[in-house]
Amino acid sequence: MAKQILIKPIITEKADTLSEKSGQYCFVVNKRANKIEIKKAVAGMYNVDVKAINTMNMPAKTKNRNTRKGIIRGRVSSYKKAVVTLASGETINFFGDI
Repeated sequence: MAKQILIKPIITEKADTLSEKSGQYCFVVNKRANKIEIKKAVAGMYNVDVKAINTMNMPAKTKNRNTRKGIIRGRVSSYKKAVVTLASGETINFFGDI
C-alpha cells in the first residue's frame, strides 16, 4: 500500500538542505493520495514520527530542445509533491549502507 502512495523520494540540492536544516523530506506521491494516507505511508515505510505534511500539485511543463534537424518539442508530466516534516531527532536514510 505504501509503495502505491509513495512513488519516489526527491533528491535535489534544495531537498537535501531542507532535510539537513529542518528535518523535511520531499517525495513524489500518487496524485489521488491525501495527507492522511501520505502520513501513514511514510510512518509505516520508514518507522518515523511524522509531524506535518505539505502537498502541492506541480504542473506539466513544455520543453524545447534545439538540434541540427530543428526544434524538438516535448513535455514533462505533472505530478504531486509532498514535503514531510518529521519530529525533532527523527531522520530518514535514503541511501542505506552505500
